[in-house]
Amino acid sequence: MKRILIAEDNDSNFLLMTYVLRDHYEVLRAVNGRDAVMMTENQPVDLVLMDMKMPYINGLEATRQIKEKHPELPVFMVTANVFDVDQESAIKAGCDAFIPKPIRREAFIEKIKEFIGE
Repeated sequence: MKRILIAEDNDSNFLLMTYVLRDHYEVLRAVNGRDAVMMTENQPVDLVLMDMKMPYINGLEATRQIKEKHPELPVFMVTANVFDVDQESAIKAGCDAFIPKPIRREAFIEKIKEFIGE
């Protein structure tokens, strides 16, 4: 089963994404950007779903650090920050996709399948 790391400090957002993904993927959680970086170094994951605003290291910096060591690892920015500048910042940091919150279940799953299958 493919593994998805959800880097999300908000419990309700994490639970929602877990609910959507749990039938098809193994889900791991990082509660901040620093933990997300460490987890990608210490265990295999197939995709990272990254929140933009998190404690210790924000999602943009965490993405940069992950992509430095694992350029092939897909990272999606999943955020309520939906201005063009936010999307541009995410892509510049190395994100492979930008998904606005609240997520739309079908589009969310399809985008994940596009990158890692089921």
